Amino acid sequence: MTFLFTPNNHFNLANLVTFLNIACGVLAIYFLTHDEFVGAALFAWCAGAFDILDGKIARKYQLSTEFGVQLDSFADFLSFVIVPVMFIFFGVIDGKEIHFLNTAFVAFAFIYYVISGLRRLIQFNIDADAGEVAKHFTGVPTPLGAILLWLVWLGFIYELIPSENMVLGLMILVGYLLNSKIKIPHP
Repeated sequence: MTFLFTPNNHFNLANLVTFLNIACGVLAIYFLTHDEFVGAALFAWCAGAFDILDGKIARKYQLSTEFGVQLDSFADFLSFVIVPVMFIFFGVIDGKEIHFLNTAFVAFAFIYYVISGLRRLIQFNIDADAGEVAKHFTGVPTPLGAILLWLVWLGFIYELIPSENMVLGLMILVGYLLNSKIKIPHP
């Protein structure tokens, strides 16, 4: 079992927890495509828990490596960029008459958010040193962006956000915040 605590083993304990994040993201997508939003939310939140846990394990057992940094960002892209966008798509847009919504606006909002999340994660990886933790994030981290989009989805479901276009506008705003200069304290 020493392989679990060997930093350069791609299947060390921290990376295995990151793989659980990925598995939860995939399961959340499965549930979203079957209109099972409670199950999707459960797996999305579990992905978030595993994202917190993998970093804590990597730091505690000195398992941080360049591979782990890259793996974590790929997991974050799936669980905290793709899954929340799919929440908005399946929970707000899917099944609506497309002429009711401006097709170009819908496409722009989704593509903008995905590219913003991907750009943020790439820049984070470029700036990151394996094993080092900054005191703050510059821009909204993708897990927080996912939570914000989940709140937008809930706001729409509970009719606090009155229109699909407002949901898309908020999605663009959160996408912008991912790469803003706002400082967010690191937990």
